[in-house]
Amino acid sequence: VQLQASGGGSVQAGGSLRLSCTASGRDVGRATLGWFRRTPGQERGFVAAITGDGGSTSYAESVKGRFTLSRDNAKNTIYLQMNSLKAEDTAEYICAARPAPWIEVNRRAWDSWGQGTLVTVSS
Repeated sequence: VQLQASGGGSVQAGGSLRLSCTASGRDVGRATLGWFRRTPGQERGFVAAITGDGGSTSYAESVKGRFTLSRDNAKNTIYLQMNSLKAEDTAEYICAARPAPWIEVNRRAWDSWGQGTLVTVSS
């Protein structure tokens, strides 16, 4: 699976951004897709994920109520709507995919990774 992310940028605290990730390859319609984020010196951490049928989503506690993940299988694309952004959301956001139809928060359970897109939130 190949993943192409877009939508990063700079925003002030309290603002919004939307990230997109388009998947291509075999069986992408059934793949679980998600987002991780990484700051300098830190391992990538789970942000949100959605199953292939869109029936199940999961969020990190730190983003619940502020971030919303959705999926358009006709376009093989997921969208991460990020609202009420905080300075601590500043990170490189990385799209990921795994073939299994359930969500795992451990980064080692994910098979494919896209390039990162940078989100900078200024306070």
